[in-house]
Amino acid sequence: MKEPILDDIISRLANSLPAPAPACLHEFPGPLNLPLDLLPVPLERLRAASVLVPIVRDPAGSRILLTQRTAHLRHHGGQISFPGGGAEPEDVDAIQTALRESAEELGLPSDQVHVIGYLDPHVTVSGFCITPVVGFVPPDLSLQPDPNEVSEVFEVPLTFLMDPANHQRRTVQIKDRELTYHTIVYGPWNIWGATAAMIINLAEKLALVPPEGA
Repeated sequence: MKEPILDDIISRLANSLPAPAPACLHEFPGPLNLPLDLLPVPLERLRAASVLVPIVRDPAGSRILLTQRTAHLRHHGGQISFPGGGAEPEDVDAIQTALRESAEELGLPSDQVHVIGYLDPHVTVSGFCITPVVGFVPPDLSLQPDPNEVSEVFEVPLTFLMDPANHQRRTVQIKDRELTYHTIVYGPWNIWGATAAMIINLAEKLALVPPEGA
């Protein structure tokens, strides 16, 4: 698959959501990714969160940086994720949350991130409403992951993640209903759930895959 032109990513994401990004899904007039009765709290009580979707801008081939959370974490321990977390009162917007959390988790300097836009908000069964913030980062950054939060840091070629042939669907039974979720397997890494959904949403924004339900 041909690598998406990075200028195309910038132009498409610039028009994908109004800025500033909404604090949570109940403020966003888009589709809800979970049935309302599966949410642990009402929409207006979901905790606002943000993640950074870091695209490593490298002439040798762009990549997306991902982490594996340490197994002991209360929420989504051991899973593959983007750096990020819950909003704090001092955060002025989703970008500040994503950059602050990325600095805390990875030692990623905020001034090394060029934010280019947002993906669609995503709600989780753990009660978070996540705004994904997409940004370019330079290659060969000297990161210092926090061992209490991050067990591994790795990168996956952007072309692999954007290729629909690598997007798989699985089903799970929750409260007597069958729900579909996405997985992307790359080497030993099984990327699934919210992280896979955000990656596929990026592919949708780039018109590389049809939107969900289309």
